[in-house]
Amino acid sequence: MTASTNTFLAVFVGSKTSPRMQAWMAMPEAERKAREKEGVAAWKAWVEKHHAAIATMGGPLGKTKKIGANGIEDISNALGAFMVVRADSHEAAAKLFENHPHFTHFPGEGVEVMPVLPIPGG
Repeated sequence: MTASTNTFLAVFVGSKTSPRMQAWMAMPEAERKAREKEGVAAWKAWVEKHHAAIATMGGPLGKTKKIGANGIEDISNALGAFMVVRADSHEAAAKLFENHPHFTHFPGEGVEVMPVLPIPGG
């Protein structure tokens, strides 16, 4: 995929220890399952509505390994999923995620949207 000024990375963030997640996990299982079903349906409807803007569907992210000068270590972060979208502007890309099911139906904290920039000298 070639980076251009109309390509944006959307990162779905949340915390396993946030009050929203704690409330979600404290729900009776039957209620949580019902909310999950509603959330999945809402997410699918969001994808259908915005399919023309989705460049890469992405998906959920698993456990993280950090690689640095001191080697490889297991870490935890707030990244939960990703998606790549195309839009006319950063603002337009951000507006795609207003009222997204990640935080209206699920206990996610938000969606961070950033432009994918050209590689310098590329």
